[in-house]
Amino acid sequence: MLLWMALAVAVAVALASWVRAARLSRKLEALTQSYWELRYDFTRLRSQVARLDPETAAAEPPAAAEPAGGVTYISLASMKKKG
Repeated sequence: MLLWMALAVAVAVALASWVRAARLSRKLEALTQSYWELRYDFTRLRSQVARLDPETAAAEPPAAAEPAGGVTYISLASMKKKG
């Protein structure tokens, strides 16, 4: 009887952990997508400002230099499997 109770508790803990991991995974995916959308919007707006006022854009130093390899924007929607 005690063995069955311990097994039930272990299964309940495993199920709760699995549900929490799935929830955290969805949150991480949403945060990652938001990050890339904001980064894309920032770059787009910065280029618009540079076109409108090239003197100001030339005077401002770059916010952060990209590493040699650079990070390229890839839409998460394009990475999702279709089907």
